[in-house]
Amino acid sequence: MMGPKQEAQAALFYEFSLEGHVPQDHLLRLIDRFVDLSSIREHLSDFYSHTGRPSVDPELLIRMLLVGYCFG
Repeated sequence: MMGPKQEAQAALFYEFSLEGHVPQDHLLRLIDRFVDLSSIREHLSDFYSHTGRPSVDPELLIRMLLVGYCFG
């Protein structure tokens, strides 16, 4: 089962915004502007089960691979 894309929400006991901590000229912001991974979910939806616990979002997995490759 493919998990839905989760929107950011405030923490339970403290407030932390990643937007406020990552500089505007950071490499990851530049990559995010040019790499569109929104269609990944629909291309891979046939490979996910509709029963059981939801999996990690495939777009998130690819983003983590990009971060690992860039900062490896």
